[in-house]
Amino acid sequence: MSQNNIQFYKLTAAGNDFVMIDNRESIIPEEKHSSLAAKLCDRRYSIGGDGLILLEKSNKADFRMRYYNSDGSHASMCGNGGRSIAKFAYELGAVKKNMKFETDAGLITAEIKSDTVVNLALYNPKDLKLNISIQAEDKQFEVSCLNTGVPHAVIFVDDVEKTDVVKYGRIIRFHKEFSPSGTNVNFVQLTDNNTILVRTYERGVEDETLACGTGVTASSIISVIKKKVVSPVHIITRGKDNLFVSCSADESKISDVYLEGPAVVAFTGTVKVG
Repeated sequence: MSQNNIQFYKLTAAGNDFVMIDNRESIIPEEKHSSLAAKLCDRRYSIGGDGLILLEKSNKADFRMRYYNSDGSHASMCGNGGRSIAKFAYELGAVKKNMKFETDAGLITAEIKSDTVVNLALYNPKDLKLNISIQAEDKQFEVSCLNTGVPHAVIFVDDVEKTDVVKYGRIIRFHKEFSPSGTNVNFVQLTDNNTILVRTYERGVEDETLACGTGVTASSIISVIKKKVVSPVHIITRGKDNLFVSCSADESKISDVYLEGPAVVAFTGTVKVG
């Protein structure tokens, strides 16, 4: 890849922020994706972001989404990133308000609901496990797990504000129960019969983020399965944004999963890569 300037968009979705690049003409070869993600997502020396998302051509759908965490690691899916790339593709004029796109976890359909709101129809999650006992130093947690494109652990707590999300999230993220790839970790507080507060420690970012789309989706579905809330679920994120997840879910089957929330363009520019 020669030294040149490439246009980027910076999008935010419920506090998650992403560097977005139109790569339909393969201006960035695959072997450069990981290192470029780590470079561009550096908040001190470059644009900064929770991840890099590339919009690429697809022979299965309107386009393909490639997602990389800020440390350069690849992830098969990101819910807030999914809404962001839908908004990005629409801003580019590549799609109309209703679209289908390919991810490494499966096909997603999306709808641009307004200037700021995008709705995703997600594929059915997998690998549900309930009530696993995990010891994390001085505390024992009851953990439930679900893969909503990437693996998530969900833990119910009495007060998310008093929970050391980074300390215990990091321990559980690397716990042997989830080896070798680890897991994202969500701490969930119930407020009423359809509202939850969620704080997430994200694998790949290796810190708490202001929101995680696949995390709030996993948290909502497990809350419904455990009959703690009813669908649709209203989620308030760490960044105080509002997300909504609807689903049909019990221990035997999960279907009709939708994630709705904000996705907006923060700014655009050019960056030198090489």
